[in-house]
Amino acid sequence: MKKVSFFQSIRIKFIVILILLLLLAIQVIGAYFAERLEVSLEESFTTNVEQRLQDLTYYLEKTFNKERPEDSEGPTLQQEVRETLRLYDSELYSDLQVIDTQSRVIGANNQYDRIGKRITGEVGVTRALLFGRDKTATELDAYGKRMLVRIIPLYDEDEDEVVGVVYLKASMEEVYSQLQSINTIFLNGTILAIVVSALLGVLVARTITKPITEMRRQAIIMSTGDFSQKVNVYGSDEIGQLAITFNEMNEKLKQAHLTTEGERRKLSSVLSNMSDGVIATDNTGNITLMNQSAADLIGRTVEEVKGLPLIEVLQLDEKVVDLVESQETGSIIIDLSDDDQFFLIKANFSVVQDEADRFTGFITVISDVTEQEKVERERREFVSNVSHELRTPLTTMRSYLEALTDGAWQDKEIAPQFLSVTQNETERMIRLVNDLLQLSKMDHKEQTLYKERVNITTFFHHIIDRFEMNKSEDIILDRKLPKENVFIWVDKDKITQVVDNIISNAIKYSPEGGTIKFKAVKDKQKIVVSITDQGVGIAREKVDKIFDRFYRADKARSRDIGGTGLGLAIAKEMIAAHHGRIWAESKEGKGTTVLFTLPLIKKKRGNQS
Repeated sequence: MKKVSFFQSIRIKFIVILILLLLLAIQVIGAYFAERLEVSLEESFTTNVEQRLQDLTYYLEKTFNKERPEDSEGPTLQQEVRETLRLYDSELYSDLQVIDTQSRVIGANNQYDRIGKRITGEVGVTRALLFGRDKTATELDAYGKRMLVRIIPLYDEDEDEVVGVVYLKASMEEVYSQLQSINTIFLNGTILAIVVSALLGVLVARTITKPITEMRRQAIIMSTGDFSQKVNVYGSDEIGQLAITFNEMNEKLKQAHLTTEGERRKLSSVLSNMSDGVIATDNTGNITLMNQSAADLIGRTVEEVKGLPLIEVLQLDEKVVDLVESQETGSIIIDLSDDDQFFLIKANFSVVQDEADRFTGFITVISDVTEQEKVERERREFVSNVSHELRTPLTTMRSYLEALTDGAWQDKEIAPQFLSVTQNETERMIRLVNDLLQLSKMDHKEQTLYKERVNITTFFHHIIDRFEMNKSEDIILDRKLPKENVFIWVDKDKITQVVDNIISNAIKYSPEGGTIKFKAVKDKQKIVVSITDQGVGIAREKVDKIFDRFYRADKARSRDIGGTGLGLAIAKEMIAAHHGRIWAESKEGKGTTVLFTLPLIKKKRGNQS
């Protein structure tokens, strides 16, 4: 997982949020404090000026209302006003003037050259003289400094008339200088508070984020499947409770992982050991999982088919349009045969749904049914052959019996011939039924072998002698048997039937004057018997089929000579029951050799027993 940088971490976010909150609080407090401080300083300054001005105006009114005889040698009004201004002057006053009713300056605290001059252009002074209105205002002087302007009318005590005006300007720069100094101090304090808060924020954020960082690290470890570690619990607060809950979740995930892993192993073992193939798909029909059995059946690896459509892999494009519908019809047979091999598989489709009954994919089970289909075809062919073999003699018998019924029985020459044919066909049916019963018993393992110790030399000589006594004069039987005694454990009746069937076939297919060679030799722990004729032979691709039931290399000739097509099939079953093997070798035009083996009796203590 990508490492989180410091500037992307929750720690820096926490610090930034803390600083922003602190700045917001400081700005709100600072704005309110500055506003209230400015108002307070201005009010304090104004109050101070007013208090001093009240005393000044009081004595100025006394001075204006004082009686002065014209011939008196006492101080004049101007002198007394100047004396009063000198006594009650203050460093707060930047400009202080006393004006009489003629708008002439009769006193000032500075710029004495203005004394005796008239004031023009000052509306406030004029209003105060004419209407007795005072004035309080804040103005900027020529240098841009803020000044408090105060114009106060002076009244005659008796007649309540304006006798003069006090014109005052007081500089407020000291107030704002104090305010600026305080703001500077506040700003420095703010910067210091931010620095301290940032340091504290780092420590606090580290305390808060350390458990979260540990939980993140543990979550990364858990994602790899390792649930052995736990996070540390640093307290009982919310983060501590979160750590406890995280450890509990870790334990539950560990148990769930163990359970899931166990189930996965079981499922993997089941899928790996299933003889049937299993293919899983997603909701789009693309393959997501396949076991080895399925890979062997379709001849493609899991990596090759993963992500491919199931319909394409199983070659169902033209056979199945909707796989969801196919599950309702049971299984389907898919022909994957090629020019070299016959191959069929059976596929069963099941729909997978989630808890909300939504379609999530398919589970397809496939199995090899080639042998089953072969067996089914052989069964159908067997039933067809049996029906055909039974129908032929029955049809012949019915025809001859109908002829006899219609009056042919009265013909002394034809009737015996018809009866002879009917008898032969009956015997043929009996042989066929007996062979079928015998094969049926062998198929159901109901045939019991009665083995005994037999000397093959004497045994085979006896069988061949019987054939020589009953054979046609133009067939020669050439025998090559061991001169010494060779003993085997066999069921004499069953092996006699095997040899009879093979020799009978050799005689049937041998030409007139032909020779049948019978040979038996010892080969290690078995006896190998071969019977060779000089018939027309069998094509190479048909040699292995002569041991199939009802198979005839030459069907027309076989029926003419009365064969059932079961003799070699019975021989094969009997030899297999004796733990031997039977096969044929043939070339077209050069005859056929049928060979079989039988195990010899094992020697004990140096003696043959």
